[in-house]
Amino acid sequence: MEVQSYLDTFVGKSCYIHLETTLGAYVNRPIGTFIRNAQVYIERAQIKGNDSYRVGLKIPIGWVYAEGLNVYDQDVKGRLLLEGHDEDGKLQVALHISLEPL
Repeated sequence: MEVQSYLDTFVGKSCYIHLETTLGAYVNRPIGTFIRNAQVYIERAQIKGNDSYRVGLKIPIGWVYAEGLNVYDQDVKGRLLLEGHDEDGKLQVALHISLEPL
């Protein structure tokens, strides 16, 4: 199953998301974002790109957006785990989507 098919399983549902960026965490001036278990209603979900891709989640009052993703997995609990790692394997961005709190 492709990522878009996994994303489509969350459309029209109230979901929990984890969004994290650690860009800069390994240099002099760390920059980051962290949100966990934010409950959102996903109206539309879309993925774009090839090797490094971006995902947008349309929610009633705006968008959730993650860019620089390059790996994904759907675990045994049905959570979609999208992540972006640099060339050394260090996490730079994560977007996790679940029907249950993460």
